[in-house]
Amino acid sequence: MSADHPGVAAGIDAARSRSEHVLTGWLNRQNGSCATLDDALRYSVLGTGKRLRPVLVYLAGRALGAEDDALDAPAAAIEMIHAYSLVHDDLPAMDDDDLRRGRPTVHRAFDEPLAILAGDALQTLAFEALASRPHPRLAALVTTLAQAAGRDGMAAGQAIDLGAVGAPMDLAALQMMHQHKTGALIRAAVRLGALVAVEESDPRVAALDRYAAAMGLAFQIHDDVLDVTGDTRTLGKTSGADARRDKPTYPALLGVAQARDRALDLLDEALEALQPLGEAGLPLAALARFMIDRDH
Repeated sequence: MSADHPGVAAGIDAARSRSEHVLTGWLNRQNGSCATLDDALRYSVLGTGKRLRPVLVYLAGRALGAEDDALDAPAAAIEMIHAYSLVHDDLPAMDDDDLRRGRPTVHRAFDEPLAILAGDALQTLAFEALASRPHPRLAALVTTLAQAAGRDGMAAGQAIDLGAVGAPMDLAALQMMHQHKTGALIRAAVRLGALVAVEESDPRVAALDRYAAAMGLAFQIHDDVLDVTGDTRTLGKTSGADARRDKPTYPALLGVAQARDRALDLLDEALEALQPLGEAGLPLAALARFMIDRDH
């Protein structure tokens, strides 16, 4: 069976649909104390997005034998963290974006104070979701998500990114920034799925870590390329924003062609890392190819 087999694609689509259903359940399960905040939470998360991170949770967990119902909570949690990061990144104090996923950003659709609170609420709701199902490795799951989102992960990457505007940055520093800002959550998604299934000492967890590290960086490089080559309508966000803000990117340092080549090299690394999983890794291989072939 190849990574292009219809069954592989169907499995990925099923994971995406399941993640949407689980997220809808969490955000609609009860009315909160503030209807406007609830509306902002739903607007931030539901109905848009590729769901790459929750899909990675499902595919990694399935590859090691986990059942979907055990993967629902970490899949929802990782997407809530991702959504919160987008809400806050778009704020005027950070990237100051007006368009996200083809519609106004949360602070434009509502207002800036509510966007801040929506991000705060999504972050805490993520950990509520993750802790909602008993698991023998729950502490490891919580630690994985917290470290990926916090001072040594995504938040650190965003801080480095904000400080790099208009400043020179070499390739090693750029890679380090993106390993934190984008790569940390992608690595966490894969690790969450793996840890639901097996102990951390299982050698396949290390193989999946290598896969995720390569794919997280390839994903960001491709994102940088799309910011140069894509259009606003297709991307669902303002194209060319990085260059206008004078932010360091892979195309700016390497040129578009070399940046694409680097992403392909990383794809090869990711696919090689999946070899110990055999056919169980085919859905992850297919998703890796999609992540650097996508047009938005």
